[in-house]
Amino acid sequence: MARWLSILLPLAISLSALPPVSRQRPTARRPAGDGQIAFVSSRTGRYFIYVMNADGTEQRRLTTGRAAEFHPAWSPDGTRIAFTKVVTPTNTDIYVARADGTGARDLTPGPAPDAYPAWSPDGTKLAFASRRSGSFQIYLINVDGTGIRRLTHDTAADDSPAWSPDGTKIAFVRLRSQFQIYAEKADGTGERRLTRGPGGNDAPAWSPDGARIAFTSDRAGNDEIYVMRADGTNLQRLTWSALTIDDQPSWSPDGTAIVFARGVRPPGNSQIYVMRPDSSGLRRLTYDGADDVEPDWRRPEAPSRAAPWRGR
Repeated sequence: MARWLSILLPLAISLSALPPVSRQRPTARRPAGDGQIAFVSSRTGRYFIYVMNADGTEQRRLTTGRAAEFHPAWSPDGTRIAFTKVVTPTNTDIYVARADGTGARDLTPGPAPDAYPAWSPDGTKLAFASRRSGSFQIYLINVDGTGIRRLTHDTAADDSPAWSPDGTKIAFVRLRSQFQIYAEKADGTGERRLTRGPGGNDAPAWSPDGARIAFTSDRAGNDEIYVMRADGTNLQRLTWSALTIDDQPSWSPDGTAIVFARGVRPPGNSQIYVMRPDSSGLRRLTYDGADDVEPDWRRPEAPSRAAPWRGR
């Protein structure tokens, strides 16, 4: 499975800044949906967060720091973005910034690696993975940095949390012999395994109506995008390419499209693609000579229900 933090973090720390290698092509075709898509790119030689319109136009870097960043996640109202930031060669923290990249604030300062932020639907909390307990487990924290508490208590490693749209459940990935997707209630009870072998399953993403979960699986021997019902039934494969690695799906806010990262085999650069949930209408959004990965779709506009942001 493509585990971008473990794969890219050592490279992100060691790479020096390089000249941009962009080969972006203009996109004038019909939009893939509304809103913006955040993603991670190494086009400057380091991994930073970028944004673009949903049709692939107006690509630009969102953040201005020098440390590498991963796992962008838009707040439900679209006014903020959470992400993982490298703070030392052995540590990462969860940051939250305004939608324009300003006012970044470290929510989880400390010696333990924290990663994979996911917003609660009401915008008041973040679920994330942390290794502060020995192995990675799922934790919750208020967006002001208070009220941190542990959600999962397993001997295996848990990461990649994803909150259901109604706020009642959190899906996550557990590693024992393989990566498998689980879900439990937001209070930490009622744990249930959703996927089973063969192969590993990763990167769960709830549909906006909460009825389905998109995810990555290598059950057919290659990383592809699948969808299933929220209870783990009715599995459907969406991508079919032995020459690529498809990973990290994210739904459009209206549920009519799925954006994901596609890498080329043998190891080549990854780009951002979009398709309909029935696998039709596949279209490439980025054309860059570096890696473009970890897309997350921002809704166009929404009334804010979250507490006021007090970032710097």
